[in-house]
Amino acid sequence: MTPDELLAVYDAEVRRTFPDRLPTGWTAEQDGPLTRCTISTPRGGMAMLTRDASNLTDDELVALVERTFAVYGERGLGFEWKTFDHDRPDLIPLLVERGARAEPHEALVMGDATTLAAEPTLPAGLTMTRVTDRADLERIAELMSEVWAEDRSWLADDLEARLASPEPIDIFAVKDGDRVVSAAWLVPLQGTRVAGLWGGSTLAAYRGRGIYRALVAQRARIALDRGYSIVQVDASDDSRPILQRLGLHIVGGTTPYVVSPPST
Repeated sequence: MTPDELLAVYDAEVRRTFPDRLPTGWTAEQDGPLTRCTISTPRGGMAMLTRDASNLTDDELVALVERTFAVYGERGLGFEWKTFDHDRPDLIPLLVERGARAEPHEALVMGDATTLAAEPTLPAGLTMTRVTDRADLERIAELMSEVWAEDRSWLADDLEARLASPEPIDIFAVKDGDRVVSAAWLVPLQGTRVAGLWGGSTLAAYRGRGIYRALVAQRARIALDRGYSIVQVDASDDSRPILQRLGLHIVGGTTPYVVSPPST
C-alpha cells in the first residue's frame, strides 16, 4: 500500500473507531467531529478529531475549541489535544492562543506487518519475556521514567488495566538479568486491520544493539497471527529511521498539544 492509502486506512479505521475502543477507566463524549475523553493518566483528559472537520465554519471550529477548554477547565483537569499534520491548519493557532504547548512531534509510521515479522534476535546475555505480573509492570514504569526523564509511575496501573481490558495487549520486556532495559507492547485495534506497536523504549546504554528491532519483529509476528495485517507506530526521531529501514512508511505526523490543569 502507498503512504496515502495507509493514511486513509488510519483515518477510516483507527481515528474514526477510537471512541469504540477506549481503554478500561476511560470515558468519552462526542462533540461533532471531536472525541473528548477523561482518561486514567495524570493529564486527566485527551481530545482528538476523530472525524473530518473540514465542513466546520471558522466560527464553529472556534466554538468547538472553546467548549473543549471550558469542559476540562470546569472539571479541573489538564488535557492533551492530539493533533495530526493533516488536520485543518487553522486548528493549531487556536490551541496555542489558549495556552496549549506543543510536545515533541512524532512521525506517523505504518506498513505491512509481513515486512517486519521475523524470529527476534537479541544480543548475548539478554532475554525477552512476556510481561503479566505487577513487579515487571513497575519495572517497565521505572524504565520509561528514566528514558523520558519524567515520572511515569502511573504507567504500571495503566498497563495493568489494559491487560484486563476487553482489548488485551501483549507486553514484552527485554532484561539484563532482573533489570528491564527495554520494553514495548502490541495493541491490536479490534475491528480494524491495524495493530499498534507502542512503548518501544530502551535505556541509552543498550541502544544500537538491535533490541528495538527484535521487539518490533516479535510484535509483528503476533499481529499477523491474530489477523492484523498493518502495523502503526507513533515514532520518535530515534525509532523512525529504524522502522524506515525495516520497510515501513512515514504517512504523516502527530503532535500533542498539552494544557495544564487550572491552578487552584
